[in-house]
Amino acid sequence: MPMTAVEGQDIDIPTPDGTADAYLAHPADGRPHPAVVLYQDAFGVRPHLKAMADRLAGAGYTVLVPNVFYRHGRAPVVELPEFIDLSERPEVFQRIMPMMRELTWDVVRRDSGACLDWLAGSPLAADGPVGLTGYCMGARLALLTAGFHPDRVAAAAGFHGGGLATDDEDSPHRVAGHVRAELYFGHADDDPSMTPEQIKRLEDALSAAGVRFRSELYTGAAHGYTQADTASYDEQAAERHWEALLGLLERTL
Repeated sequence: MPMTAVEGQDIDIPTPDGTADAYLAHPADGRPHPAVVLYQDAFGVRPHLKAMADRLAGAGYTVLVPNVFYRHGRAPVVELPEFIDLSERPEVFQRIMPMMRELTWDVVRRDSGACLDWLAGSPLAADGPVGLTGYCMGARLALLTAGFHPDRVAAAAGFHGGGLATDDEDSPHRVAGHVRAELYFGHADDDPSMTPEQIKRLEDALSAAGVRFRSELYTGAAHGYTQADTASYDEQAAERHWEALLGLLERTL
């Protein structure tokens, strides 16, 4: 698909818990386009994530990137180096983990509903169900959003997601019975946060629920392989992710 000119802007979204800042990217023609919510990885809304939204918008979508840590401030909530290497900056993740743990089912339900409501009222978003894509912890948010709002989500993708099918009562795979969207998962290889046992548990839950999905292992790609400003980036795997994501959205939106 040829890339189109894109515009991007910072916006605010009213939520039941306050105001969430977000980034919105869309084709520059000013017309409504199918909407996609892009859920951040743990490092949050930053120039690289905005560039990913711009690329997706260039393929013909209106893309919303909410700061899911907005309760702790506007993005960037945590000061980050231009290049993120956790082997050199382990304290970065230590600051992020408590914020991640606050994203309970109830919080995600409220925040995702606010994002979908905002898109429903935007003249830049086409009528009808939206698509979702999420990275790292964002894959969890995408799956939960698809389960919490089945009538409003047509497609959801998750890449190098972690903890998608644990033993916990609030494990994301437990919403499988509510999902109506088509799903795609691109798992990182040898990922301690998403083990082969978890992958099988996720696939079994989705199959039992009759969900349309594809679940693929990106052999040799580390957790975080799509994130070009991190030490985990894998260009070949990242391009494979774009092909899978755009294919899913073209089929469903």
